[in-house]
Amino acid sequence: MAKKLAITLVRSTIGRPETQRRTVQALGLRKLHQTVLHDDTAPIRGMVNRVQHLVRVETVEAD
Repeated sequence: MAKKLAITLVRSTIGRPETQRRTVQALGLRKLHQTVLHDDTAPIRGMVNRVQHLVRVETVEAD
């Protein structure tokens, strides 16, 4: 079974540095409370770590 990450934007990017805004956008998040699924890989984990104060992450088992 492949693991996936459910990443949800829970805080706004207003007033945040441009690097954090671009990281959130690169994750595919556009609106508050929007959730996207990504494979659990090192690059995705690194992006999540940069904006961990803005997102909520849950591990999901995918078939």
